[in-house]
Amino acid sequence: MRLWSIHPDYLDAKGLVALWREALLAQKVLQGQTKGYTNHPQLTRFKEASDPLGAIATYLRHVVAEADKRGYKFDKGKISIKGARKQLYVTEGQINYEFNHLSLKLKQRDPAAYAKIRKTSVIKPHPLFILHKGSVEEWEVT
Repeated sequence: MRLWSIHPDYLDAKGLVALWREALLAQKVLQGQTKGYTNHPQLTRFKEASDPLGAIATYLRHVVAEADKRGYKFDKGKISIKGARKQLYVTEGQINYEFNHLSLKLKQRDPAAYAKIRKTSVIKPHPLFILHKGSVEEWEVT
């Protein structure tokens, strides 16, 4: 499971679809509707949020917005909470780590998407996240 902290517009088609599915799985985990993935490190920041379901709903809505922008049809009805607008924090180190991780994936999987993000000078976080100073997050498995 990878719940990207970077903006979803950096993802290629395969990555965006995978993110949607994985974030929906994360929502099920946070709702207590699955026995798997309950201790997955990527869920730590959502579990620690004051409103975990509101945070994952906000996350999912931004993934849907990116999908809509590309003409994809993700089912918004799968997002469990309507109206919640949450924000979480993420470190600059985490954003840089994930951007480099994605760059390596895209270099192999989608050279056109790789060429597009290679030109990036300022890495945008997923809109759920507010950027602050710091190294890679403790929960990240490097």
